[in-house]
Amino acid sequence: MNEKRIAIYGKGGIGKSTTVANLSAALSNKGLKVMVIGCDPKADTTRTLYGQRLPTIINTIKENKNPSIDDIVFKGYNDILCTESGGPEPGVGCAGRGVIVAMKSLEKLNVFSDDLDVRFYDVLGDVVCGGFSVPLRKEYADDVYIVSSGEYMSLYAANNISRGIKKLKGRLGGIILNKRNVFNEEEIVSSFAEKIGTKVVGVIERSNLIQDAELDAKTVVEKYPESDEAELYSVLAENILNNDEYSTPQPIDDDKFEEFFKSFSS
Repeated sequence: MNEKRIAIYGKGGIGKSTTVANLSAALSNKGLKVMVIGCDPKADTTRTLYGQRLPTIINTIKENKNPSIDDIVFKGYNDILCTESGGPEPGVGCAGRGVIVAMKSLEKLNVFSDDLDVRFYDVLGDVVCGGFSVPLRKEYADDVYIVSSGEYMSLYAANNISRGIKKLKGRLGGIILNKRNVFNEEEIVSSFAEKIGTKVVGVIERSNLIQDAELDAKTVVEKYPESDEAELYSVLAENILNNDEYSTPQPIDDDKFEEFFKSFSS
């Protein structure tokens, strides 16, 4: 298969990193070679794949201007390649710049020439920032998926992200619903997806088992492979692998978004 290069966006705290890590684990269980690139200054995307936090690219090149691949790319669960861009200390400098520096470092080391099946970028939700738009703007990623719940701010962020995707001429593959047990949540998110011209590609139920696995620095796919939760990620992985329907999103203006969301509370 041709390499799939996928950027995952969403509001901060909505579960992008959990989704990316478990998706990666599920795909590796299907025999695929996967790479995960954390593009969040928190640098926590790969913790559950590697078993602990990784040294970030930004911090590594502060100490060593010419790092080797082994200094910044590490093998985690099922030999998934893991790396974290990192960023400056909070309140100092532009966090998005870490993504730019990281991509240049990975290119310089020819990391992307590796024989991969799937490459994930876990990107902070602020697609407006130049740094965080890098995976799309610089064409490192082909496809985009948005993680969202049915909560107001999560969908508001998803709508803003779809504006960025449209401006950057990205291909939206769909929305991943990470449930927060909001009333009518599946209906709300499905209706929103339809309004912006896309679809829901998978639903992840809210689960304490996922949190339990993360406390042990593991994905639920690794720690509880026979669980319903692991099966949901496996189904989502298949849906993304087999997806051939992409769109240029058509975001809703703010007033219409307010009307849309209020229609579900009346």
